[in-house]
Amino acid sequence: MSLNPSASQRIVRVLLISPHDEDHRHLREILRHSNWQQYGACTHAEALALLRETPIPVVICESELPDGSWRDVLSHFGRMSCPPSLVVTSRLADDVLWSEVLNLGGYNVLAKPLEMKEVFHVVSLAWLLWKRQWEQRETFAQTA
Repeated sequence: MSLNPSASQRIVRVLLISPHDEDHRHLREILRHSNWQQYGACTHAEALALLRETPIPVVICESELPDGSWRDVLSHFGRMSCPPSLVVTSRLADDVLWSEVLNLGGYNVLAKPLEMKEVFHVVSLAWLLWKRQWEQRETFAQTA
């Protein structure tokens, strides 16, 4: 599958990593009328296996996972040539979590329960950041 963002300008692939079925159902409902494609994983390991097979530019990750946390997911992104933008979700989304996510290289934090308007706003901007970074890598690779 191509990473090229211009190949699918209108389709945003989003991976939700959460052990909670209701989170997957809720995000599916939010995205139902969009042309965004939702992928799902319940654990860190399951998400990494999926990301090895399918390039996904935006990852929404529950703050705590059965086999790690959002920090473990972000750590893995550091080894990827074009890492996704990471958005962390938590019922306890506060300034401390937001600051930590941003300082460690994540994109943003969404409070749970997810609100449609916030999801579209944050994911759209996260995708645009990823797209810009991808295009810069491509330009650099062509000039190198």
